[in-house]
Amino acid sequence: MAVLSRVVRYLLPPVLIVLAPMASAGGADLRAPDDIADLLKPFLPDETAPEAGGQARLRRLISEILSTEGYFSPQIEFVEVDGDLRIDVDPGPRTLIVGVDLTVDGPLDEETRRELIADWGLPVGQPFRQQDWNNAKQRVLSSLLAEIHAGARLVDSEAVIDPASREARLMARYDSGPPFRFGELRIDGLERYPASLVERHNLTVRPGAPYREADLNALQTALQSTPQFRSVLVSIDRDTPPDAEGVVTAPVTVRLSERPAHRLSFGAGVSSNTGFRVETNFQTADLFGQAWELNTGLRIEQKKQTAYADIVFPPDAAQRRNSVGAMAQATDIEGLRTERVAVGGQQLWRRDELEYRLSLTWQLERLMPDGAPDSLSRALVPNLAVAWRRLDDPFNTRDGIVLQGEIGVASKAVLSDQNFVRLYGRYQQFFPFGRLDTLTLRGEVGYTIADSSNGIPQEYVFRTGGTGTVRGYSFQSLGVREGSAIVGGRYMATASAEYTHWLAEQWGIAAFVDAGNAVDSLSDVSLAVGYGVGGRWRTPAGPIGIDLAYGQRNQSFQVHFSLAIPF
Repeated sequence: MAVLSRVVRYLLPPVLIVLAPMASAGGADLRAPDDIADLLKPFLPDETAPEAGGQARLRRLISEILSTEGYFSPQIEFVEVDGDLRIDVDPGPRTLIVGVDLTVDGPLDEETRRELIADWGLPVGQPFRQQDWNNAKQRVLSSLLAEIHAGARLVDSEAVIDPASREARLMARYDSGPPFRFGELRIDGLERYPASLVERHNLTVRPGAPYREADLNALQTALQSTPQFRSVLVSIDRDTPPDAEGVVTAPVTVRLSERPAHRLSFGAGVSSNTGFRVETNFQTADLFGQAWELNTGLRIEQKKQTAYADIVFPPDAAQRRNSVGAMAQATDIEGLRTERVAVGGQQLWRRDELEYRLSLTWQLERLMPDGAPDSLSRALVPNLAVAWRRLDDPFNTRDGIVLQGEIGVASKAVLSDQNFVRLYGRYQQFFPFGRLDTLTLRGEVGYTIADSSNGIPQEYVFRTGGTGTVRGYSFQSLGVREGSAIVGGRYMATASAEYTHWLAEQWGIAAFVDAGNAVDSLSDVSLAVGYGVGGRWRTPAGPIGIDLAYGQRNQSFQVHFSLAIPF
């Protein structure tokens, strides 16, 4: 009877683990091993000496909690000491798994069947825990549902516990169901846009292809990230009957909710690089009724003012994103005033972890350095940028690496005032230490191959200093002196090491050292070093940092931060 009662208990839903814990122990003195005490304390009552009926209920509660951890023969004693309750708990030996009977029926290929059985998460010899038992069963079912067998189900399961011998025997039986493949795409919710827009974003769900849950999720994510749709749900009809060959061709339903076609937004912010700012932005996701995205706006900062307009086209058949744009900008940084206009276009595409960006930009720039003559420069520059990312979390990264490289060229023969080749590379890597610490290393190098920097727009030479480069120095204050202004040089290099310790889930502290400079001749190389400490605050968009840095060359402190508040 005891064995039968245990079988019945584990065939029932494990409702115990979803009960709200009782108040934490107030007067009760719990004597138990540390791990057992941590498990029980949230469920113990406040009263110091409950009546006899209360003790019986408490005994049953403790026994139920311990049974979920594989302790089926605990010794529980209640002792009253000067009106207070003491609870002595000896959990006894833990129940171990001595047998597993796992069966997967259905038209499943034998290799997959063997892998599922071999990967069973609760093998013989392991302690029995209710949560591990639930997880092991769900893991097999999830593996079946993830690929091909969208109708898989757990047919039966049983955990037979023998408290006397402290042995557990497990049984689970699955039916894989028929193989599934994708059927036709059914789109629901389109009003403004054509169905071809959905097809352009569909890289993974092809009629006749074997069903994969990851392919459905990829399509849903791709559509959700577009400016045209507010919400997206992609699913298949699992009730579709199999054909004569026993295969289910399930239609794929895409349910959409469209965003408003136009959006006007305003914002304000502050940055230690460019000062206070205000901005306004207008966006439409259906320019000329073609599902083209127009993004235009005006951003006014203390050191930089920018007006821009970009048009982004839907992806083509090869999933390349094309865009065109124009910009007018004025800056006043470290004694150098610039005015420039630029027009261009670019193409963006991705292949696994690689991102490619090919652009062509023409710009006209006027330089007005304090204490030196003004100058005008033009350049038509095709540029290729490649980035490779492997990160555990793109917004709050603890482990990963990013590599980036760029090459741009210009020729006097084609709408440019100077021949040059611009090379740029960037490296950043994150190393986790324990659960709370992260070491971040960063480095960048740049070289513009040219006879001189005269006639080259500032975007294609280098200045450094400030947040994100060399802290302890003002934004773009490291470069080549011309008059009393700092202008760009043909060579640049920076390096940084930062160690972050998280004090809590959202708050952390960091210590760092940065070094770098930009020069126009290698004979002028002299690294500027900065170091300091800072605070970190995790947000959904990534950590916000506030740093106090000491610039060794200038023997002065700089505060670096970046904060934006949309409204």
